[in-house]
Amino acid sequence: MKLLVTGGAGFIGANFIHYWLKNHPNDHIVNFDKLTYAGHLSNLKNVENSPNYHFVQGDIVDKKSVEEVMSGIDTVIHFAAESHVDRSIADAYTFVMTNVVGTQVLLDSALKNNVKRFHHISTDEVFGALELGSDEKFNVNTIYDPHSPYAASKAGSDHLVRAYHDTYGLPITISNCSNNFGPYMHPEKLIPLAITNLIQGKKVPVYGDGKYVRDWLYVEDHCRAIEMILRNGKVGKTYLVGGQTEDISNLEVIKIILKIMNDTEESIKFVTDRKGHDRRYAIDWSVTKDELGWEPKYDFDTALNKTIEWYKNNEDWWKTLI
Repeated sequence: MKLLVTGGAGFIGANFIHYWLKNHPNDHIVNFDKLTYAGHLSNLKNVENSPNYHFVQGDIVDKKSVEEVMSGIDTVIHFAAESHVDRSIADAYTFVMTNVVGTQVLLDSALKNNVKRFHHISTDEVFGALELGSDEKFNVNTIYDPHSPYAASKAGSDHLVRAYHDTYGLPITISNCSNNFGPYMHPEKLIPLAITNLIQGKKVPVYGDGKYVRDWLYVEDHCRAIEMILRNGKVGKTYLVGGQTEDISNLEVIKIILKIMNDTEESIKFVTDRKGHDRRYAIDWSVTKDELGWEPKYDFDTALNKTIEWYKNNEDWWKTLI
């Protein structure tokens, strides 16, 4: 099978490529990435000389480049996206162009080239926010209610993907995942920022009161979920992928990191909250478990320890990004 991975030099895309080549050595992957600030070929040094891996630099909004790279592809796994909420608040245009228009360009090309499966990676942020302390969780029937330009652009791309299935019969699947963490994550994000700051002896910034809740998903578990969706998922269906069953606040996450790294709470620095900051995300991934047999392999503490060790052992990688 020949796969096109968009955004494969980014955090989740690179982890997926590593995972897929390890577990499917007879498949061929084409990595199509623009190499923005969030995409780095250093993420893929271990596979760059593999005969089953090929990198093409390009932009998903460029129709000609997309047409060229789509030729002969069986399966598309679409990771490419602008994803940092703070950046979307400062520059919404770039997010709309990449996440909405870029997705539409890919869909057109996939349709033209008779791609057998187009799998679209999305986010739980399209559903908006939940109340702190409630038992409510996002599910596949939750009405879309995005609160940031990033979330709105991903919601738009989700709707386009479904429309191409309903209108043109393109064989698609979608997964809306929670907050990923693990190796190769850009140090602007909460968990790697905390880890790398502590390694450098800096304080860890925490927005507002720190009570914001996210459903944390270890990136390898996410890759396994995508694999199961591609193998056994129903065409046209959306699957939710989360990592936890109990709420944990951002402040609690930081305190766990501090404990693992033998630091104190004096290293916490509360900073001004960001605009439109969603209070709580939580995903009901029971349908994905019931239909596909997927569930996280790693508990949160184990995955967090693995992540901390990776950043400790790969300072040369992340120090070039800060």
